[in-house]
Amino acid sequence: MAAVSGFRALLSLHRSVTLQRFLGLVPVQLTSTGLPRRLCSAPTKSNEPKPPVNPENESLLENLNLLGVDVKMARQRQPGVLRKAFTNEQGLAQFLQGKGASRKVIAGIISRYPRAITRSIEHLEQRWELWRNIFKTDSEIVSILDRSPESFFRSSDNGNLEKNIAFLTSLGLNTKDLHRLLTTAPRTFSNSLELNRQMVEFLEDICATLGGKNPEQFPKAVISRNLYILIRSTKRVKTNIDILRASLKLSDSELLALLQGPGAEILDLSNEYLKKNFNSLQQKMVSLGCRNADIKNLIISYPMVLYIGPDTLSSKLDCLLKGGITVKQIMEKPKVLDYSTQNIRGRLEELQRVGYDFQKNGINILDSSRKRFDAKIEKLAAPPDD
Repeated sequence: MAAVSGFRALLSLHRSVTLQRFLGLVPVQLTSTGLPRRLCSAPTKSNEPKPPVNPENESLLENLNLLGVDVKMARQRQPGVLRKAFTNEQGLAQFLQGKGASRKVIAGIISRYPRAITRSIEHLEQRWELWRNIFKTDSEIVSILDRSPESFFRSSDNGNLEKNIAFLTSLGLNTKDLHRLLTTAPRTFSNSLELNRQMVEFLEDICATLGGKNPEQFPKAVISRNLYILIRSTKRVKTNIDILRASLKLSDSELLALLQGPGAEILDLSNEYLKKNFNSLQQKMVSLGCRNADIKNLIISYPMVLYIGPDTLSSKLDCLLKGGITVKQIMEKPKVLDYSTQNIRGRLEELQRVGYDFQKNGINILDSSRKRFDAKIEKLAAPPDD
């Protein structure tokens, strides 16, 4: 009878602990048996076989299901989190709810980045305050977390984040620039301060080597144009600079001007991708009657052409040429290549329907906003006034 009574007491305690854990009142470490650690026997001796990997925490799974989390997705993303004995899913949910996040948003954040539930309330409050120095409202931060939870939860080092913000601000980057970095390339802020400093010093050296007058301003110019630069290696960036110099036969002043301008936007490409795209562009343009000097001018005026894959570029060029546009016109207005082949084809068909003459009127209309383009089509399609 006493044994039965003792078992019931133990079971009651277990349920009580589980309930308190769910309510976020008591952080309890559970063993593989699901019981509080203090109720289990002493650990095994070192000479005994190592126990198997801990199974998933059943109490945690129950809580996640109650929060609406996609446990299957969480298991695929970061399975180790589901085996942790101590987590803070209830505290995280309450914290985010207090910032205006809906139940659906909270569930989505945990589903896609389960490690978020390992952050303490103190950590969350500190990080939120740092982000609020950059963003105007809590709702902006919630929106970013909804799109990219990793940006907020990836790093647990708030001190490093604070140092990186101070360092990037010292380069002349303003709140708007930091806002764009956090939303587009958040890993910049989880880099070590030393790693970011290495890239900045590397860019300053490049500028000085090329005869630049203000090396300390060069990193800001590059970062402002290429938000991914700080999450790339200096080796990749240096190789891309060497590829551009050799392929285009650029002088120091030409290369510096390119890198300070739109050329900065392609420095984060992989080296092989850059070389492949350059070679494909060169072959295609030569086949269309262009000289190397023409290709050089095209890339200098519109470096983003090297972002376009070979097949896509060929498709766009063929579509434009078939629509009655000349190679010369494309070279003079290369930004038409920004648009998808489908978009280009659709616009060409609409313009042909209203009898638009590209040789007479040029191709600027292809590079206009949808609103302006539609207004122009409507005007061209209207019957002439009596």
